[in-house]
Amino acid sequence: MSRVHDALRRAEMGGLFPSDEQPVPADGLPLNPDLLPPDAPPVDGGPQAPSAATPMRLNIHPNMLADVSVVPFAPAPESHLLDLNNSHETPAEEFRTLRTRLNHLQTLQPLHTVVVTSPSPAEGKTFTAVNLALAQSHLAESSVLLGDFDLRRPIIHNLFQIERAPGLSDYLTGQCSFSEAIRRIEGMNLYLLPAGTPVKNPLELLNMRQAKLLFEELPRSFSWAIFDTPPLLFSADANLLSTMADGTILVVKIGSTTFDNVTRAMQSLCENNVLGIVANGARASELYSKYTYY
Repeated sequence: MSRVHDALRRAEMGGLFPSDEQPVPADGLPLNPDLLPPDAPPVDGGPQAPSAATPMRLNIHPNMLADVSVVPFAPAPESHLLDLNNSHETPAEEFRTLRTRLNHLQTLQPLHTVVVTSPSPAEGKTFTAVNLALAQSHLAESSVLLGDFDLRRPIIHNLFQIERAPGLSDYLTGQCSFSEAIRRIEGMNLYLLPAGTPVKNPLELLNMRQAKLLFEELPRSFSWAIFDTPPLLFSADANLLSTMADGTILVVKIGSTTFDNVTRAMQSLCENNVLGIVANGARASELYSKYTYY
């Protein structure tokens, strides 16, 4: 019996009893073209299927950025994007300060992916995410990705006047490659990842393993990846994304956000990687009244 058993083992190891089963993604969605092991053959035509023990990686790397479409920098009039070339503009100086603090934190801990959210709508989270990304991209050595992960009410594509799709949702469902989902702003180190085609269940989409792998792979190509997300108290999306990101920034609006909402938002995050709070809506006179010589 032992000889028969050994022979069967050798035959099994030698591939004499191939399986008719084909690999199927656990979530039932199409396999993303970028979601394969580094040396795996094509899923439908290779001599062997990818091993379950092989760690999955996304095909995201710096050389991929050469294939990205370039779009002009043409922000919409109502976008409130800052002129960071004007050193005397107070809001621009505030975002440079925020950039400096984040870059300092990056020297102390692994910090590349940042979620920007707020307790409630209309508190300035998108304004903060977009202008922080612009400020980071002004540094020559920084390649910055600005991602619209607010799949419920996306707006970044409108602010930059680009097409919404293909984008994040199309990439996660395997409809396009990552290089097809993003755009580079002409003359800048800023890359945009719009929300993509509308989906019925954003939270389920963001729960896919592709989303988690995306957060892990982006630091290979970008110095910073900054994501705009839905408000914390109106959906669970930002809570989920904050567990994947290296850090979370909470945006509140002076004179609007209540202390109770801030407390509830912090509790919902469980203080998970919270980098700090940005106070939006302060008057310039309140910030610089004692420093008029600047």
